[in-house]
Parts: sequence; structure tokens; C-alpha cells
Amino acid sequence: MASLVPPPRSAPDSDGCAQWYARELDWATADSSPVRLLTGLRFDVLEVPAAAGHAALRRVGPTGPVALAGGRMRLLVAAGSADEIPGLLAWLEWGGISLDLTALGHGGHITAPLPPGWAAAGSPGAASWLRPPGTRQEVELSLPALGGLGSRGGDAPDLVRLVDAAATECHRVRLTHARTRLRAHRPTGQPLAFS
Repeated sequence: MASLVPPPRSAPDSDGCAQWYARELDWATADSSPVRLLTGLRFDVLEVPAAAGHAALRRVGPTGPVALAGGRMRLLVAAGSADEIPGLLAWLEWGGISLDLTALGHGGHITAPLPPGWAAAGSPGAASWLRPPGTRQEVELSLPALGGLGSRGGDAPDLVRLVDAAATECHRVRLTHARTRLRAHRPTGQPLAFS
């Protein structure tokens, strides 16, 4: 008698994943396993701690595609934006402040999340889409960019607003961790100096 339960699906192969990104979005991939999406060609990436990213998204609203990998959030922004981020941070008066914020542009890469609708068969820290890319045209319009360079009529926030929100939330996460460490190491009953 034949089994009524279908055999378990195997994980999608890397070649199929890379082909999907190339065919559907025209995104370049590295010849590796896991598949890596190359930055600086169709998009750049603003990478922040996941907690800071979630808080920043609540502040700025809809953005382009957003991926999660481990404890990191990757916000896709317009290609060329990574080069602008250090200057933006200085202009926004975040220069010289240590932030857990990274910009990936030309020559960089991120681990490719499984394409939308593919069965997740990865490890718990594997990359996944929080806000998946739409069609090729939708992605281009949704990527945050500098107002003068990227006002393309999409729903994306301006890159300045996104970077400011991300920097603010990265700083808040850092302060929260510092307070937690101080509380854990202070003698019982002693108030914190900045409480």
C-alpha cells in the first residue's frame, strides 16, 4: 500500500535560489553556498541590531525590503547610499559616536534570504525576509535614497530620515545595554547616578 504522506521536502538548492534572484529581480549573486547577494549594484544595505531596526521601522514607516539574519536587521537602500552614510551621520551630529550601524555598498554582500514563498528549511539564525521584495519595478521605487537623487515617487522614506532613526535607535540600544550592565555590577541598594 502506498503511503498517503508525501516525503519531506528537501531544502531548495543554492542554484535555484540564485536563479530566482537573477530572474525575478535582476540581482547579482556570488557563486557560493549559501547564496550571497552582492551589494552596490542594485541596492546597498544599512545593517543594524534587530531591536534598533524594529524601533526605527516603527518611526519611519514603510521602507524597501528588510531582511533579518541572526540578531541583525538589513534594510535595503538605493545603490550608492552606503557612500553617503558616513557624511549623513556627521551632518546629523552622530559623527564620533560609536554606533552599531554598518553600511554595505560596492564590493559587499549579504546572505540571501530564501525567496518569498519558498519553504524555510534553514537554521534558526538563517536569513529571512521581514519585508520581502516585490517585483523588480516595485523594489526600485521602494528603496530609500537621498531626496535629490532618489525621489522616484515610491513610498520609501528619505534616506536621511531612515539613517537618523536607525542611528537614534542604535544609540538607545547601546545605552540600554550599558544600564543593564551597570545594574548587574552595582552593590545592592545603591542607586544609579543617572537613574
